[in-house]
Amino acid sequence: MQPTSLTIEKMIEILSSLPTIGKKSAQRLTFFLLKQPEEFIQKFADTLYDLKKKIKLCSICYNFTEQDPCPICSNSRRLRDLICVVEQPDDVPIIEKTNEYKGVYHILHGTIDHFEGNSINNLKIPELVERAKSAKEIIFALNPSVEGEVTIHYIVNLLRNYPIKLTRIARGLPIGSEIQFVDDATLLNAIENRTEIK
Repeated sequence: MQPTSLTIEKMIEILSSLPTIGKKSAQRLTFFLLKQPEEFIQKFADTLYDLKKKIKLCSICYNFTEQDPCPICSNSRRLRDLICVVEQPDDVPIIEKTNEYKGVYHILHGTIDHFEGNSINNLKIPELVERAKSAKEIIFALNPSVEGEVTIHYIVNLLRNYPIKLTRIARGLPIGSEIQFVDDATLLNAIENRTEIK
């Protein structure tokens, strides 16, 4: 079925620009939205607007949050000297689902990837180095990729002279996999069996 409206075509174009949404999926979503009552569309639009207006970065860990500091950084029961470094905000809830990790987080917002134009200057690395001054252990939980390895190596070199333990989650995660697609048991095992970076 071909769209017969410029508005429909525009919506399909916008939706297909989202990650993992192809042209066919965008078309299905557009026609799904057209069948919904006006109240649903209004709620959808309001929530989308609120998402952009109300969500900000936590000034400590750089996770997405409505309050600053975020609920994890504000929680006095969390171990603030144990920092788990992840690539993106959507990695945090995956680790939280294990119900075992009791420390705090630091979100880099990417990895060093010069081919994609993601340089060191775009990442929250200086902020991590600053936090490392009061840390006992930093756990690297980056995705097992070439870019993840390069990023870990770069940060470890910066922290080499700090009196802290530098560890990485165990290699139970296959190369090329992403943390958000790993099952809870595998991820928990990887955290519990983390290895020290020499």
